[in-house]
Amino acid sequence: MEGEESEKAGTEQETLEGTDQALDAEEEQEESEEVACGSKKRVVPGIVYLGHIPPRFRPLHVRNLLSAYGEVGRVFFQAEDRFVRRKKKAAAAAGGKKRSYSKDYTEGWVEFRDKRVAKRVAASLHNTPMGARRRSPFRYDLWNLKYLHRFTWSHLSEHLAFERQVRRQRLRAEVAQAKRETDFYLQSVERGQRFLAADGDPARPDGSWTFAQRPTEQELRARKAARPGGRERARLATVQDKARSNKGLLARIFGAPLPSESMDGTSLVRDS
Repeated sequence: MEGEESEKAGTEQETLEGTDQALDAEEEQEESEEVACGSKKRVVPGIVYLGHIPPRFRPLHVRNLLSAYGEVGRVFFQAEDRFVRRKKKAAAAAGGKKRSYSKDYTEGWVEFRDKRVAKRVAASLHNTPMGARRRSPFRYDLWNLKYLHRFTWSHLSEHLAFERQVRRQRLRAEVAQAKRETDFYLQSVERGQRFLAADGDPARPDGSWTFAQRPTEQELRARKAARPGGRERARLATVQDKARSNKGLLARIFGAPLPSESMDGTSLVRDS
C-alpha cells in the first residue's frame, strides 16, 4: 500500500511539473512569435503567490524586500479570520500573557510589472530566508513563492468577491439555523405550559398524571391512631401481644401446656 501511495504521489507531482513546463513553453513560444513578427515587445505584468506570511509581516515589508529585484505593483494580503484572532486572544488570556495581538495574514499576492521578473523572483527566492540581516525578525522564515501562469489581478478580484459571497451565505445559513432552533425551543416551552395548565382541569379526560396508591402500614397505623379512642385500642393491642408472647415463653420453659392446648383439653373432658 505504501508503495502504491508513493507511486501515486510521484505521478501527481510529475503531472504538475509537466503542466508548469508546458505553460512555460507556451509563453516562451508566444514571446518568440512576437519577436519574430518584429512587433514591439509588450510588457505583461505577472503575479506571484505567497503561501506563508509570518506574524507581523506587512505589505510594506514585502514591497521593500522584493523591490530590489524588479518593479512591484499592487500587493494584497488576506487577513486571518476574526474567529482565529479571538481564539488566540483567549488562549493568551488563559495562559496569563498580557499582550496585544496585531492583525496577521494568511496568504498574499504580489504583482510585478514584468512577468519575466516575477518568474525569476519565484524561482530564485523560493525556500530561501526572508531576512538577510542577522537581527531581522524574519531571518528564520522561508519564502514560499509560486508564479501564477496566466493569472491577472482581475482573476484575484473575482476570487475574493466569490469568497466573500460564500462567507455571507454561510453566515446567513447559520443565522437561519439558530433562528429555527430558537423558535422550536419557544414552541416546546409554550406547549409544556399549556399542558401543565390543563393538568388540573376536571373537564379534560385523562388530563392529569394523578394515580391512587395503596397506603403503607405506617400510614394505616397513623390513621387508626388518629381516630377517637384509637390510641387506647392500639395500646391495649400491644399489651395483649406482649402478654401472649410472655405466656408462650413461660410455658416452653416450665413444660406447661400452652393456653390454647389447656383450653382444648377442658373442652374434650366436658364433651366426654
